[in-house]
Amino acid sequence: MSVDRVEEVEGGDGGEAVATMGASALRYYSVAPGVRLNVRSGPGTGYTVVRVLPEGAKVPIFCQAPGTTVSGPYGTSNIWDNIDNGEYVSDSYVNTGSDGYIRPRCS
Repeated sequence: MSVDRVEEVEGGDGGEAVATMGASALRYYSVAPGVRLNVRSGPGTGYTVVRVLPEGAKVPIFCQAPGTTVSGPYGTSNIWDNIDNGEYVSDSYVNTGSDGYIRPRCS
């Protein structure tokens, strides 16, 4: 995937950015401040850690899936965000501005 440009979203709480790819926009959401977040191969803590996001990371969310319930800075949730092919993070560590699903469920 190539991104043409990334812009900060005005009027928000600083939790997201927008990347434009041709005619479509993909939002990037901030990971909780001061957190190095485990990225897992599936939607749950029982899946393998495939990498760790650095502090200050912003992630795209392509789809969301139910999985292990996790408590984090943004509440307790069983929603997992798909941030890349085979890569998931707990939504309780991502500032989406919502306690529910914001993207389609992963198939």
